[in-house]
Amino acid sequence: MTHSVIQIDGLVKTFGTFRALDGLDLSVTQGEIHGFLGPNGAGKSTTIRVLLGLMRATSGAATLLGSDPWADAAKLHERLAYVPGDVSLWPGLTGGQCLDVLASSHGEVDAKRRTELIERFDLDPTKKARDYSKGNRQKVALVAALSTHVELIIFDEPTSGLDPLMEQAFQEVVRQRKAEGVTVLLSSHILAEVEALADRVSIIRKGRTVQAGSLTDLRQHTRTTVRATVNHSPDGLATGAGIADYETSTSSDGNQIAFTVDPTHLDGAIAALHHAGIRTLTVNPPSLDSLFLRSYGEDIRERENAAAGVSGSPQSIGFRPRHGHAGAHRHDDHRDDSPDGNHDDNHGDNHRDNHPDGNHNDNQDDNSPDGNRSDNQGDDGRGRGK
Repeated sequence: MTHSVIQIDGLVKTFGTFRALDGLDLSVTQGEIHGFLGPNGAGKSTTIRVLLGLMRATSGAATLLGSDPWADAAKLHERLAYVPGDVSLWPGLTGGQCLDVLASSHGEVDAKRRTELIERFDLDPTKKARDYSKGNRQKVALVAALSTHVELIIFDEPTSGLDPLMEQAFQEVVRQRKAEGVTVLLSSHILAEVEALADRVSIIRKGRTVQAGSLTDLRQHTRTTVRATVNHSPDGLATGAGIADYETSTSSDGNQIAFTVDPTHLDGAIAALHHAGIRTLTVNPPSLDSLFLRSYGEDIRERENAAAGVSGSPQSIGFRPRHGHAGAHRHDDHRDDSPDGNHDDNHGDNHRDNHPDGNHNDNQDDNSPDGNRSDNQGDDGRGRGK
């Protein structure tokens, strides 16, 4: 029997009058890979900070591995690993030394697996961290997280800075860890990455969950695209139940037909095509792109009105379907939850620490792989020492 590794109900987090989280719900069950989606400002990073015990929620309930992520943060960090999208390391240490330090913050390290991951991600552990590119710093955090014996891994833009080959290696390793029973929360702007890995997804908008479920379940609410070549035009299909966007043309190969159909009427549409003599048939279920657009159509229209010429696509609100896609653009989501996108001390623990030991000071952002909290902040929801 599976149980919830992450359970969030009605979570609210405010910064002054701004509500970064506005009654958010999230449930991640044991052993699943759960995609966590939303554009800049949706509340993803704030949610992750609450789960890591970096900030206290204003109201609502959150449990992580059966415990309170705020009160039990120190113990919970021994059972989880965290990879941010922008990793900073100790510049004077080698990559291998950084791995050793990071390993001390989490569970037991599988030395054999770590060696395999270093090779798989083509990482040189003898180089000083100061000489690493962004992608290589990211690899250090990934190797550290994926080589530990933990129950939960939280990824926040984990493949930022990686090339397509390394993105593929990441997906393969994550699938292996899932097969071993590890639970994964994956927040990513790369929709194809989430679509390839996730068992279920939650899409959030303005601090609230707007859709949640398996891709199969969510696709039941979005239209399927059908293209076919048939011997003759099917009777009544153009005006049939659930049919829209019907187009037809004639060629030497036969009648070319394309349309969209509600999933509940797909069988009837295929039957009509069968009676017309199918030569070729392509059925494309809704992609995660289209599911996302369905949830964010209003936001896209608002941005199009504000900036003429902006395309209504996931990229226009900070997502890219796949690496190298035309017009692809990655937005930095690690400062996405304040009203103006700029975090300062007045927003509590929205300033985050780039340093891997996670110790907060007033000049750092919390992008640390272990996400330790500040010891010098008060018990006012801004962060509390372990």
